[in-house]
Amino acid sequence: MRPCERVAVVGVPGTGKTSLCTAVSKNSKYQHVNYGMVMLEIAHSRDLATTLPEMFSLDLTIQHDIWKKAALQIKDQKNILLDLHGLDHFREGYLISLPFKIIKPDIIIIIESAYEDIIQRIRADPLKKRIIQGQNTLHEHVKMLRFAMVSASACLGCNMIILNNHDFETCLKELESKLVNKSDIFLCK
Repeated sequence: MRPCERVAVVGVPGTGKTSLCTAVSKNSKYQHVNYGMVMLEIAHSRDLATTLPEMFSLDLTIQHDIWKKAALQIKDQKNILLDLHGLDHFREGYLISLPFKIIKPDIIIIIESAYEDIIQRIRADPLKKRIIQGQNTLHEHVKMLRFAMVSASACLGCNMIILNNHDFETCLKELESKLVNKSDIFLCK
């Protein structure tokens, strides 16, 4: 057994990933790394975008280049909670956004929430300007995320866990129990 160095925390927008990662990082040796913000810093340094909506409206080829540069920047970091969607939904279809071939997480944790909870979180955070998906589209996105993360987990030979964020404190305790043991680092095979 060895300490997990890279933990991918994924979920559709509005599941509470960022809040959970922020809270866990305060009480452990894990550093919270928000993948979208790393991408935005790269886009901003190239004068391509100053906000997430601007960045995500760029041509997919440009977004992919930024995505790859972010992965290369993060890949050698240790003891991180990598906060990202894992699978993004575009007009053209779905795209796995977890760069598992570059970053190679030791464990993938999917955070899920009820549709009503997601809508409530999205409306409570107007700064992020998220698109509100219909219930059927959201359920499909969640299902596709599960399929994608099972595939990534199988390719990497790493564990995958699904946590439900119906209640923040309960989910936080469950996430911490999965990550933090006596040595403060989750052990992987």
